[in-house]
Amino acid sequence: MKILFIVPYVPSRIRVRPYEFIRWLGKLGHSVTVATIWTSPAEYVELGEVQKICSHLLAVRLPKWKSILNAALAIPQKIPLQSLYSFHPQFAKKLSGITNNHTSATKFDLVHVEHLRGVQYGLKIQKQGNIPVVWDSVDCISHLFRQSAVANPKPISKWINQLELPRTEAYERKLVNQFPRVLVTSSIDRFALLDLLHGEDQYPSIEVIPNGVDLEYFQPEPSKRQDHTIVVSGKMSYHANIHMVLELIREIMPLVWEKRPEVKVWVVGKDPPTILQQLAHDPRIIVTGTVSDIRPYLQQASVAVAPLGYGAGIQNKVLEAMACATPVVCSPLAVSAIHVNHGRNILIANNKSDFANHIIQLLDNPEQATAIGKAGRDYVESNHHWQRIVKRLETIYTEVIAEREKSRL
Repeated sequence: MKILFIVPYVPSRIRVRPYEFIRWLGKLGHSVTVATIWTSPAEYVELGEVQKICSHLLAVRLPKWKSILNAALAIPQKIPLQSLYSFHPQFAKKLSGITNNHTSATKFDLVHVEHLRGVQYGLKIQKQGNIPVVWDSVDCISHLFRQSAVANPKPISKWINQLELPRTEAYERKLVNQFPRVLVTSSIDRFALLDLLHGEDQYPSIEVIPNGVDLEYFQPEPSKRQDHTIVVSGKMSYHANIHMVLELIREIMPLVWEKRPEVKVWVVGKDPPTILQQLAHDPRIIVTGTVSDIRPYLQQASVAVAPLGYGAGIQNKVLEAMACATPVVCSPLAVSAIHVNHGRNILIANNKSDFANHIIQLLDNPEQATAIGKAGRDYVESNHHWQRIVKRLETIYTEVIAEREKSRL
């Protein structure tokens, strides 16, 4: 197949879903042209890695100020700010042009568009009616906003989420019937999108395509484990992760430190805001900021934690730690989209007291920690290998193309 893959941010090992889709589609023999938006010099550098895994690369710069202006222009239109945030009119025109070229040697069989931020490009191509478009919503964004409007630790972000919620619900309700297939990472997000339809007669085809783990990249290194170390990871500018880290340090760790004062916490991830950077004033806490490679932190920690209070989709931070055979303690929400077993391949805590007790339990029982870590690795090997996941994506593409051809007969 010849696929045009539109993603409104540069795919990378942090933005792992599109990165691995593209990489494995190429490994399976498909020609993938990636169309993407870059903003910063760092993202421009990342384009070099994308070029290695795709057949062709189309990239355009969208300055941050332009994205903010796009969002402002969305307000009077009563559509979500995110739906225009990454929109570049000239880029959209170019993409519409290459997908409308019937004589081109690079005529595409299918277009894949990721996220609410990319959906405008997909709608314009879908309107032409020449090529089927699959929209990967990734998460149900209104489901995320519903939680964030209550729990977001940033007052301005909470206010924006409250503003965005009704218009995002209305827009997602409209979008799900615009494409032959809509993809999400979990059944929770699928049901959340279906709930927006309020019992309408026509239901869209929403498919669950989970996230995976690069099992060759994330490997266990048992000889490097350090004693009494806890790691919490993720993109630290993301509001749900900020809330998670603050919950860990303010509510859970005092209970741990009461019994194990020597325990250290590594907060690992890019762009931590000031409120997280200030945590490093405590010598027991290290806030790394951006790291070139997250694996050493996952491989060397005694325990990985994810006390996620709100969020959507599959949590890559959990899967990556499990892939490194690091025992994980998490909240129920952090694993609500996967099928793990408490006490066998993970420990799930329902409150801060349980969370602290589970951490101490693993620190005090290395054999149990090793067993849970190994079972976690076994779980991701069986359920979250990217090759199997992308083969399912390949099947969906084939079905959509066949349906388009049948409709033309």
